[in-house]
Amino acid sequence: MADDTILETRSLTKEFKGFVAVNGVNLRIRRGTIHALIGPNGAGKTTCFNLLTHFLTPTRGRILYKGRDITGSRPAAIARMGLVRSFQISAVFPNLTVLENVRIALQRRSGHSFDFWRAGRSLARHHSRAHELIDAVGLGEFAKTPAGELPYGRKRALEIATTLALDPEMMLLDEPTAGMTHEDVERITALIRRVAANRTVLMVEHNLSVVSKLSDHITVLARGEVLAEGDYAHVSKHPDVIAAYLGTTDG
Repeated sequence: MADDTILETRSLTKEFKGFVAVNGVNLRIRRGTIHALIGPNGAGKTTCFNLLTHFLTPTRGRILYKGRDITGSRPAAIARMGLVRSFQISAVFPNLTVLENVRIALQRRSGHSFDFWRAGRSLARHHSRAHELIDAVGLGEFAKTPAGELPYGRKRALEIATTLALDPEMMLLDEPTAGMTHEDVERITALIRRVAANRTVLMVEHNLSVVSKLSDHITVLARGEVLAEGDYAHVSKHPDVIAAYLGTTDG
């Protein structure tokens, strides 16, 4: 495994009762990059992502993280290694404030996830860091707002903050801008760019405008197999990719 490769799959395959959803996929994610996994509906993106984050077990193949074979490992164990899936592992409690949500995530990292009986002084040590994370995702003015009252795009920003609380070396983002207004898409796109400054990001994303703005490298899946790879300029002009998307230019 090359020194600059943080996550790699080798012949990753997933079958469901005879149907091959992911077929021999070889991925290589370079450290410090934003890597997008795209493709038309039914391409196998979600299944592949679920394999990488261990919500599904591969039928065949291997997954290596920082040179270590993590195939079949539990999601919680993978998160402790620094490989964290946002919008799945991050917990947002609607009746708690933004600050309380982030502080709980910090407690979880320190091994006291839901220990609500701890002395206030011991919880206060997370207070400063929680405010730093809230400010980093643009939610400073919402610190005392219950999470359930946040607009959709702001909730996504909170989910990123709770993920950052786990101090990930690599973040996996599952359709981070899905269902958002144009304003929210722009805000989350800028946020992803900021949080990727000192870590690796792999994202599944349908919005090709977001992909073009953020991605250093793109892997296109179709029918469970890798169709094309490269930067946006390369894959957007690839004839097989154009055919797979039926000539459309957005996801």
